[in-house]
Amino acid sequence: MRADRARAMDELTARGLGPGRLVRFWLLAGGAALGWGMAGAALDAFEGPGDPLTALFAAAFGAIGLGGVVACWIFLGMGARRDRTIRQLLVGWAAVGREHGFPATRWRVPGLSLAWLLSSLVVCGLGLWSSFGFAVTARPGTETYTDAVFFFGLGVILWVPG
Repeated sequence: MRADRARAMDELTARGLGPGRLVRFWLLAGGAALGWGMAGAALDAFEGPGDPLTALFAAAFGAIGLGGVVACWIFLGMGARRDRTIRQLLVGWAAVGREHGFPATRWRVPGLSLAWLLSSLVVCGLGLWSSFGFAVTARPGTETYTDAVFFFGLGVILWVPG
């Protein structure tokens, strides 16, 4: 039973807090920000007088960008659901050993937990800087509504995963 518990907790810890999962988190958050950047560039193209070909390409890139944002959000949501399931399984396996006097201190991974915490704080900080930094430095007549939509949208895209 101890060996089964150890294997299960090792696997769950690696799947839930492992470096691969952290890289996927960063890639998905970055992909959502990149998609929003494409949508923002498309919005900028509609701002001034333009020709129909520019409008066509802007609409295509905007659709591709929003599709990327939606896809990244779907995968981030699936990851959050998976993380919740892994957490429940870890708590269950830890309780099995605790009843028989076997502590779970081996699976407390403070380094990976700290890496997750700090990376989430960085993502949230970038989102705050994007939104509030734009709001503080915006001057009437120089920044447009398109700029406001872009920077506030980017901030929200970075806050939520963080």
